[in-house]
Amino acid sequence: MVRLQLSLADEIFILHLNGSQLIQLFHQQQAIAFDNPEPKLYEFDFQGQRIGLDTSKVHEKSLVVFVNQQQVSQLALPELQEAEPKRGIIGLLALGFKLFKSAKVVKAALAGASVAGYAWLFSIEFALMLIACLVVHEYGHVRAMKYFGIKTKGIYLIPFVGGLAVSDDKITTRWQDVVISLMGPAFGLITSVLGVVLYYATEMEIFAGVAVLSALLNLFNLLPVLPLDGGHVLKSISFSMRSWIGLSVCLLGVLFGLWLSYTFGLMLLVFFLFVGALEIIFEWRGRHYSHLIPLDTYGQGFSAVMYALVVAGHVAVMMHFADSQSPILSLPMKILAS
Repeated sequence: MVRLQLSLADEIFILHLNGSQLIQLFHQQQAIAFDNPEPKLYEFDFQGQRIGLDTSKVHEKSLVVFVNQQQVSQLALPELQEAEPKRGIIGLLALGFKLFKSAKVVKAALAGASVAGYAWLFSIEFALMLIACLVVHEYGHVRAMKYFGIKTKGIYLIPFVGGLAVSDDKITTRWQDVVISLMGPAFGLITSVLGVVLYYATEMEIFAGVAVLSALLNLFNLLPVLPLDGGHVLKSISFSMRSWIGLSVCLLGVLFGLWLSYTFGLMLLVFFLFVGALEIIFEWRGRHYSHLIPLDTYGQGFSAVMYALVVAGHVAVMMHFADSQSPILSLPMKILAS
């Protein structure tokens, strides 16, 4: 992936190229939609003109520009070089984590430690319910990754933190980020609904407990705070508009998370907020070099509707048991109402 700055009619355009293939086109930090009528020919509308870019000679350091299908110039390009990834402590930590997660025995050890830890704090029944909810949630992420052809390492359970679906490949579009982020809570919603059905079929309160616990966990994960799933949806939508809008909205999410942490004493959320703040900084610093294809206006609206529906589904499950005589079943709704 290379980045090329192009000046046309005193306007600056940013091109992201993969060989001779145009991946993204930006003007004033705003993504521009373009057509590909012929191989290596890309066209877009700008100020009432139809601009065409012929990338067939990019490897010869040449770019042909058309206006209204008439060739107007053949630009000489500078040497195209791939940007060298920066190596630092974050890169070393990422490398160390990659080595860490490669051992299957570690995955099993983490799962065992999670069950033991939750059983020690609560009970073995609660621990098994919690682990089941976490696994289903992370499996939703894994299924979405596989749908997009992204290689996965599997699911890792982190004691007292939650779970993690690990991938081997990077996503290439904001849409992929939205779908992968929402599929975890969506699978969790299936678990909650199934728990409600089994509760009424068997009258066993443990199934109602699974439904409520799954709804509470997934609703927490849908908070618009990075690095939670809801934060990723918010980031993908807002950074698809303009980078400064994305920065502003994500920072508001951090402030909301800090208020939530202070109000309910959620110290673990403070750790998440720190990780999320780093992610926002990296996203802002790399805004001109991002390889992610942004959402169009339709995609932004559709993503917001999907997010709202998943949130509403989990809230509905919790409200269903809000008047229950069981303190466990009614607790999540009391938390939301406080």
